[in-house]
Amino acid sequence: MSKTVVIAGAFDTKGSEFAFVKDLIKAHDIKTLTIDIGVMGNPGFTPDIDNGEVAKAGGSTIEILRTKKDKTKAMRVMSEGLSVIVNRLYKQGKLNGILSMGGSGGTALVTAAMRELPVGIPKIMVSTMAGGDVSSYIGTSDIIMVPSVVDVAGINRISRKIYFNAAEAIAGMVKAENPSPVEEKPLIAASMFGNTTKCIDQAIANLNKKGYETVVFHAVGTGGRTMEKLIRNAYFEGVLDLTTTELADEICGGVLSAGPDRVKAAPNAAIPVVIAPGCVDMANFFGKDTMPEKYKNRNLYEWNPNITLMRTNIKENIKIGQMIATAANLAKKGKVAVILPLKGVSMLDSKGNPFWDQDADQACYNAIKDNLRSDIPVVEIDCNINDKEFSDKATELLEKMIKNK
Repeated sequence: MSKTVVIAGAFDTKGSEFAFVKDLIKAHDIKTLTIDIGVMGNPGFTPDIDNGEVAKAGGSTIEILRTKKDKTKAMRVMSEGLSVIVNRLYKQGKLNGILSMGGSGGTALVTAAMRELPVGIPKIMVSTMAGGDVSSYIGTSDIIMVPSVVDVAGINRISRKIYFNAAEAIAGMVKAENPSPVEEKPLIAASMFGNTTKCIDQAIANLNKKGYETVVFHAVGTGGRTMEKLIRNAYFEGVLDLTTTELADEICGGVLSAGPDRVKAAPNAAIPVVIAPGCVDMANFFGKDTMPEKYKNRNLYEWNPNITLMRTNIKENIKIGQMIATAANLAKKGKVAVILPLKGVSMLDSKGNPFWDQDADQACYNAIKDNLRSDIPVVEIDCNINDKEFSDKATELLEKMIKNK
């Protein structure tokens, strides 16, 4: 069965470029479906879905947008309209991949629609912005950003090769058959950081023996947000949220925060979850010379030349504990358990290591217990988070909840 690539872009200003890419994709016996998001001019070729239809889906008309000449409003309307149309095409089985090209405006507009599509659907954005920080464009999605090198303005000896590579890439991804595993195992999500790697590796081994497949997320802000998005989309049977370090960054203004709602997705979705204050002993910053002035006299550890860890104090740990309890309290009875490692929450927070601080740890534990619902079990283990005893107990608690649901 022939596949379809959706091509979305401003065909009024970049018509020849998109026509070139469309022909390259069609040469692979792949259908194309073109969507014009240009507002002010006429398209360079007749699109399958014109800008009027996009504007209507966004709650306006192309005539109003042209008359008002309000670029901000036009961007918002066309972005919302494109998202509606792209989602509809996907649900109708008319979208197997999506490609676009553009500058900052086009990139922001189209990637917003791309982010609405499920993980695994090929998404390519050729952009003048791809050489910088693209986190706002990608979010928690799997968009492939391709640097355009030169502006998306004409077909020349440089841009021709960039467009060709992008077209060949989307064609290859769409046509490739993704083999499914022989046996679909129930999925477990797990959060991990460098300082809890041993803990999660042991948990994975335990879960594998029980017939589960574990998907691990690196708790670096985007990792936590991505995990929670997939939790909300019902990918998982259970969650081992043993590395909640992103809360420390949220409290301290670190560079790896996942936002104030981190840890809440599984309790909100009534998915069995085991929560631990893993790596909340550390907030993350870039190189030492970038540390905020107020933190320069704190207990700092240079993890690598680009990352500096700061030991959280008692006051910060109280706030983190309160956040964990608030998240856990959202769960239905029997869907959540909290597990506390009494001999440290990370590799660095163990006896003889730089972040060993039992008073700070206990402040977090007390805040959790003082604010947690009385029906939520709290299991205290007299070991470090990376000890096998801890991983064994965490996986045991999770499997029990999964089986009883």
